[in-house]
Amino acid sequence: MTTTTEIAEQAGTDAPGPAAVSGWTATRLVAEREIRTYVRMKGFWIGLVLVLIGIFAAAILPGVIGGGPTSIAVVGQAADALQEQAGFEVRTVADADTARELVRNEEVEAAVVPDAQGNPAGVRIIALSEPPMDVIAALTTAPPVDLLEQGDVSAGQRQLVIMVFALVFLMFGMGGLAIAQSTVTEKQTRIVEILVAAVPVRSLLAGKLLGHTVLALGQVVLFAAAAPIALRLGELDGLLTAITPALGWFVPFLVAGFVLLGSLWAIAGALVSRQEDLGSTTGSVTMLVMLPYFLVMFFSDDPLVMTVLSYVPFSASVAMPVRLFTGEAAAWEALLALAVVAATAAAVLLLASRIYAGSLLQTRGRVGLAQAWAGRN
Repeated sequence: MTTTTEIAEQAGTDAPGPAAVSGWTATRLVAEREIRTYVRMKGFWIGLVLVLIGIFAAAILPGVIGGGPTSIAVVGQAADALQEQAGFEVRTVADADTARELVRNEEVEAAVVPDAQGNPAGVRIIALSEPPMDVIAALTTAPPVDLLEQGDVSAGQRQLVIMVFALVFLMFGMGGLAIAQSTVTEKQTRIVEILVAAVPVRSLLAGKLLGHTVLALGQVVLFAAAAPIALRLGELDGLLTAITPALGWFVPFLVAGFVLLGSLWAIAGALVSRQEDLGSTTGSVTMLVMLPYFLVMFFSDDPLVMTVLSYVPFSASVAMPVRLFTGEAAAWEALLALAVVAATAAAVLLLASRIYAGSLLQTRGRVGLAQAWAGRN
């Protein structure tokens, strides 16, 4: 592990004084120290393994365990036949239009209605996006199937993917808290005075962000590589085809979003001098991480809200990949949204470097933003 003393020695200085190391070398040394410190923590590996297990479980278990009774809206003489079959929750309705509306609103999984076109089965099945094979198998003769929304994935699979995207964003966004904790620990133990004597303050900030960004990138690439394997094992080839382009976009969006949030976490850590005070500065950053998660989960079916969220810097990293997965966004929209996130991250990083430099060596209580801005070294 690259310790504080080793950073000072490699920088060419063992005592306080002007930093004698180039910016890139100092940044690399700090990043290496952050990475090695973090990967030696058991919690890091436990969390990584648990997420990988969750990905495979989400893809494989539904097919193994299966769901509950299939809910069906029925019109006419098919009701008696289906009610005798196990595994169906039959709801009798007055007409085909009512049954069709129940399917469209996802109140039932399928509908069986009379067919006036004279097919041998005498009935027709209405489903939302994929044929209900258990209903077809329950009827003596396979009837025609009308799909209201053609798609490669079912509504349940679509919601699962949206939830996974949002959870991964939430996990990495909150993971930036480690930057704040590392910063305030160095202030509280006065190690920061040795570090600043060895490396420039801006390189210290850049190294922390680089180190944790590399960690985040490595994890998301691992998850992106594991997801297709899990989907193949779960025999979800249609879902794999639909999700692959969105996964490709999700990686750069997540990295840009992490740099944006990581800069804010660094500010939160630099403004206080004790771990006990960290909660007073991290509340607003936590809100910026949590809010996109809840908005995407609650409004994933609202195209207008999702379009707006996909161009807001703090939510675009999850909203735009979701829109790409659902087929509601074009490639040029993704490029534009990524440029918005990257530009915002660069601007916030410049702001953070000044506040970080102005507050890092102030170890007496909480530092106000105006005081940190004016106290830049």
